[in-house]
Amino acid sequence: MKRNNHHFAMAGIAIGMLLTISSCSKKDNNSNPAPPAVPKIQIQLADNSKFGKIMTDSNGRSLYFFSNDAGDTSTCYGGCATAWPVFYVNNPTLSDGLKSGDFATITRTDGSKQTTYKGWPLYYYAQDSKAGDVNGDPVGKVWYIAKPDYTVMISNGQLKGNDGNLYDSLYNAGVTGLTRYITDDHGHTLYNFKNDSFNINKFTKADYSNNPSWPVDTLSAIGSVPSTLNKADFANITVVGRTQLTYKGRPLYFFGSDAGKRGSTKGVSIPNANKPITWPYANENITPGPGSN
Repeated sequence: MKRNNHHFAMAGIAIGMLLTISSCSKKDNNSNPAPPAVPKIQIQLADNSKFGKIMTDSNGRSLYFFSNDAGDTSTCYGGCATAWPVFYVNNPTLSDGLKSGDFATITRTDGSKQTTYKGWPLYYYAQDSKAGDVNGDPVGKVWYIAKPDYTVMISNGQLKGNDGNLYDSLYNAGVTGLTRYITDDHGHTLYNFKNDSFNINKFTKADYSNNPSWPVDTLSAIGSVPSTLNKADFANITVVGRTQLTYKGRPLYFFGSDAGKRGSTKGVSIPNANKPITWPYANENITPGPGSN
């Protein structure tokens, strides 16, 4: 009887050890969980043989900007939105080289959402059938491939002066219609000063006291430009120790009263309605500044 008791006791110890080993094994397995899944990149930077670095969705489909979106909303609806479907992702995960602060969400007039980049609403092109297609640039000279490094962009909107009047491309007051003009990469209107010479700023004072009225565009790194512009037409000059961007030798300025608002073109009526061309809007068709070769 004693031997049987001893046998049962030993068996109990063995079972206990097996349970302990099994428990430890489970704990060990749980202490090394599988790594979490890597989030899918929803807005990517892709290499394109024609345009260099372009922005695409997670499947490599190209994204675009629309020049008519000169203001702070989308202007593409109906048939336009069929040809150019809206791109929207809430809080997208991004490729290296893209900054979350450059992306935002707008609510369209139909109540739907749309993702923007530096203020530009993003779209697909329906005739891009596969990843890497870039058939949308430059359709109508108003659709451009979305790139992260544009030096300038082209807006196509209604000119409205500081005097409250609407202007056409020839500065006729009281006339409605869309006009093409050059902006910075965020859509802020750029101007020229009519008295400047080729690569010479004749407006900005040495103490920069008048710079708040017409701030110089101090962009120094010249990156990409829309495909209907020539990158070689852009350069830099030095103005009292600061850099100023030029286009065809004409120094580029902002207008202080535009207050950094997309689509604002108040400078076209300065100094008054009778002489609006003192500060012409920068555009593709301007001639090189006076004094060029």
